[in-house]
Amino acid sequence: MILLNPKSHDRPYPDEGSREIMRKTIEFFETKGKKKLLEDYYDRPWYADFVEFVGRERIFASMCTPAGEGAADARWDTWRICEFAEILGFYGLQYWYVWQVSVLGLGPIWMTGNEGLRKRASEALESGGIFAFGLSEKSHGADIYSTDMVLTRDGEGWRANGRKYYIGNGNEAAIVSTFGRFEDEDEDEDDDEYVFFAADSQHENYHLIQNVVASQNYVSEYELRDYPVREEDILHRGREAWNAALNTVNVGKYNLGWASIGICTHALYEAISHAHNRKLYGMRVTDMSHVRRMFVEGYARLVAMKLFALRAADYMRAASSEDRRYLLYNPMVKMKVTTQGEAVIDLLWDAIAARGFEKETYFSQAAIDIRALPKLEGTVHVNIALIAKFMPNYFFNPTEYPEIAKQDEARNDDFLFHQGSTRGLGQIQFHDYHGAFEGVDLPNVRLFLEQTEIFRKMLESSPPGPDQMKEVDFLLAGGEIFALVVYAQLILENSRIYGITDDLLEQIFEFMVSDISEHALQLLSQPSSTEAQMECCREMIRKPRHDSDRYTRVWEQQVEVLDGAYAMNP
Repeated sequence: MILLNPKSHDRPYPDEGSREIMRKTIEFFETKGKKKLLEDYYDRPWYADFVEFVGRERIFASMCTPAGEGAADARWDTWRICEFAEILGFYGLQYWYVWQVSVLGLGPIWMTGNEGLRKRASEALESGGIFAFGLSEKSHGADIYSTDMVLTRDGEGWRANGRKYYIGNGNEAAIVSTFGRFEDEDEDEDDDEYVFFAADSQHENYHLIQNVVASQNYVSEYELRDYPVREEDILHRGREAWNAALNTVNVGKYNLGWASIGICTHALYEAISHAHNRKLYGMRVTDMSHVRRMFVEGYARLVAMKLFALRAADYMRAASSEDRRYLLYNPMVKMKVTTQGEAVIDLLWDAIAARGFEKETYFSQAAIDIRALPKLEGTVHVNIALIAKFMPNYFFNPTEYPEIAKQDEARNDDFLFHQGSTRGLGQIQFHDYHGAFEGVDLPNVRLFLEQTEIFRKMLESSPPGPDQMKEVDFLLAGGEIFALVVYAQLILENSRIYGITDDLLEQIFEFMVSDISEHALQLLSQPSSTEAQMECCREMIRKPRHDSDRYTRVWEQQVEVLDGAYAMNP
């Protein structure tokens, strides 16, 4: 089964150490139990027990230290990171968050040439330390052009002054990787004024202002007041600081999709077990046609989320300076998978209705937390604007690459910390998406490909004009269609690797055909859409093929059987 089930966690691993990390993490939460998990969620204490657990078991030290920087078992292995993020999301976004912001805080450190700081980070991880990423500010958000964190020359070093806002782990981080600018550098010299430096959250000149959210997470506002910065505290200068900020987000934002997958999986188990055993008006709730449809569609969307995110991991692990396709798939995991997570929770919530509010359910926290993920590490419209840069080469300038197999071996992902310049996104090429559709003779897959070709024709014959590209609503509607094409391509590639049945694949493409039709209608309705563009949009609107026998098989063989398949220890 492709979905995570902690009660029957018998997945193959390339090494025993990875197996133990996942087993112990599951054991921690199942021993804690659902009642205590939910009590903590609503009472909002700092999760000291979890931080102590991952430190004691060296989980962050093993998972978050690149090979060669720490102990022999340490490596940055995206494959096992995916599953770890999924497990943390499965039990609660708050636990995922303390790990995620540690990943972000470590990014600029593992990308630096400062060996002393890398050694400090490795030692802090071995001591159970957590980390923070001091990028955003209250007035500017993550607009790093406008940082007000200023370093002023003071003898042989500097004094840092300024506030940071919305910084996870800012209360206890061993190192806070902080972005700022030098006051006395030439702003016209290739961004020379920018700097990343290491701050200590326990230093007397580091002032913790507040936790800006009502949560177990500590999402801090902090201020540096004449904080002393020495040369040995500098992580990056100039353009390298800029690159480190964006390349760190490239690594970190991928994890948001896995949090969504974990949350939705736990919510699905709880929802189906409730609805399938509840009777209303003399019948099972799941015998009601609209409820059954919600569960089948929710399941299909969740499997699609996981297939895409797994395949994106393969491209991340195979990436190089010659193959940067991951820079399209990465924001897709962040943007598309997380918004699909919202769709899954909405479907399940409609099925279980008021039950989703009750405080003894995991669902009550899932319904809240699933909303956060599309809004972290760049909103949906920011990531749509990013992926739109890849559209011309994706459709009209494909190239050939060696085939990428499943990348599940135990190895360090070296390239992620040597990504280089963040420029030149428009020059990245992709393999031809038509190859993913070859040999798949299924009605809804064929319909989807027809819709794709109409969209491609529109881009070729009636492309968006300069003014349309500045209209966010227009860009969002067209970008969503492009995102669906990329989504479909990687799902099809991975359906072969994971042996997805034709029934389930068709069920996935049934909602995909509907989704592309919905976005085509939105694009058609934009005030600036031209007649030619509107005609293409009308052609794209198609009715998916519904097969009642196939639908029933998916329900009986893959969805209904989830009733009672998992329940968290009380």
